[in-house]
Parts: sequence; C-alpha cells; structure tokens
Amino acid sequence: MDEMLTFLENKTVQVLTRRKAEKAYELASKKPRTIVGEIKGWADALVFAVFAVLLINQYLFQLFLIPSPSMETTMNVGDRVFVSKTIYGIEVYPGGPKVLSKNRQIQRDDIITFYNPEYDSKGPFFDVLSQILYMGTFSLVNIDKNADGSIAERLYVKRAVGFPGEVVRFSEGNVQIRKAGSADFVPEESFRSELDLVEGPHRSVSSSQYAGIKAWGSLFGYKEVFIPSTSAPSYLSSAYASVQNDNYPDDMYQFEASRTRTQNLFDPSNFSYRNESARYRMGTYIPTGKILPLGDNRDNSRDGRYFGPVSQKKINGSVRFRFWPFARIGYLGNK
Repeated sequence: MDEMLTFLENKTVQVLTRRKAEKAYELASKKPRTIVGEIKGWADALVFAVFAVLLINQYLFQLFLIPSPSMETTMNVGDRVFVSKTIYGIEVYPGGPKVLSKNRQIQRDDIITFYNPEYDSKGPFFDVLSQILYMGTFSLVNIDKNADGSIAERLYVKRAVGFPGEVVRFSEGNVQIRKAGSADFVPEESFRSELDLVEGPHRSVSSSQYAGIKAWGSLFGYKEVFIPSTSAPSYLSSAYASVQNDNYPDDMYQFEASRTRTQNLFDPSNFSYRNESARYRMGTYIPTGKILPLGDNRDNSRDGRYFGPVSQKKINGSVRFRFWPFARIGYLGNK
C-alpha cells in the first residue's frame, strides 16, 4: 500500500512540475504587448463581429426600424422590430433568389417586408455599403437618405392583403375584395370577419370629406384637358369649396380616380385616359406569384394601390416581434 501511495505521489509531482515548467516557458517566450498589436487584435475582433452580424441579418433575422406612419397604430414610427428572414425561404444575397422556399408561402394578413418597387438606387456600391452599415449596426446607422434628409425606404413594411386570382378595388378609401372565382366584391370588414382576421387596418378620412376630394380631382381633370373650370357643373364648385384650403388631397387615390374619370369622359378615344380610368374603376387584379400589400394606416400609406402587386420573390421577411419601445414589446405574428 505504501508503495502505491509513493508511486502516485511521485507521478503527481512529475505532472505538476511539468505543467509549471510549461507555464514558465510560455511566460518567458510571450511577446510584449504593443499598441499596434492591441489595435490589430481589436480590429480582428470588430471585423469578425460585423461579419457575424451581417450573416445573422441576412440569413436568420434582421432588426428593422419603422420609418413611416403607414402601419400605425400596429407599428409606429421609431418602433424597432425583429424580421424573420427564414419564414419564406432563405435569400442567398440581398435581392437575390431564395432557397428552401418551396413550402414556405406568404399567409393571409402577414406583416411582410419587401423591396420597394419605387426605390431610387444610388448605385450598386452605395446600395451595398448602406446595407452593410445598416445591418452591421443593428439598424442604428442608416446613410441612405432622400434629398430632403428623410430615410430612403429601400424596404417597405405592409400587410399582405390581396392574393393571386383576387381583385382589390377602393371605393372612397374602403377596400373591397373579389375572391378568385367569384363575381361579387366583398367589403374588407366582412372579409376579415369571415376569415377571423385581425382589425389592424383603419381609416382616418371621414366619409363626409369625399365629396370635396372627388370634386377636386374632377376639376383638376378639367384643367388637364384644357376646359375652363367655369364650365364645370355648379355642384362640383360647391363641393370643392370644402377642401379648397387644403394643400394636398387627404385621399390621393380617390383624387386620381376622379381626375382620370373626368379625362376619359371628355376624350373616350384617348387610350391612356381610358386605361387609367378603368384601372381605378375595376380595381387591381393580382396575378399568380404576386401579393398586393397595403398599409394599416390606409389613408397615409404609399402601398400597392399606387405601385401594384409585388412578386413573392421580392418579399424577404415577416415582422414577428417588437422589442422597442419597452412599453410596447410584443409578438406581431398575429397582429
């Protein structure tokens, strides 16, 4: 027994002695710390961190700052949200093709992010640099600005409302949907109730304001076909009086619908007038592979009413969770 204990003691001493010698050698051979070495070490760590953040933002989830009031009150200006980048498939590179998307389709009423069809590119180098800074700083730095200093919306956040085969039209700002295979338009409220959808979309323009908005658009149509407004019916002038001090129509879509209708009535042979008027009157048809996105703040949203349906290939994620401000933290997947 004593021999066994002596053997274990000797082995322990040998191991400890060797480790002590190795540590002493490491300390003796360690190069002195320098300012250049420290900077290089920090730079390496920073590059790795930014690269990791970019990968996470591109392939897993992205932090997004809500820049406009188009989704109020579901999401307000300044809200910060998580956008799932895997829910509809994984985008190989920004704006590129998606993989693993075969069975990951957009669902009715999803809050989606997609590439703005009206985005004015400032060149590929700037586009890439601005996206790297935006994603690499968790949405804190955005150098992509418009001429007036406002944030250029490269990505839009809207609600998926119209689906392939359906027709969506607007009557005094209210949405009407004709399902695929149906001949009748259904008010959005009934449509939502039938499908048990959320009540996020809302209106802010009163129905009493539409007589003035329509008259404004019609009188503008008179002007564009070079007919004096004094030739217009008196009821148009009377209705216009209620909005004549406004700088901008509260519902630009309805204004344009009335303007193009007037132009078409004066010159039915003009193909452009006829086509534009029909588009407003008949609504927007959603082709296969596309979605019509609309903002929840229906009277203050630049959405599919103006630029039309968007390809599902251009939809790169879905807003799932709001993490700022703290008072409004919550899941948004069913909002």
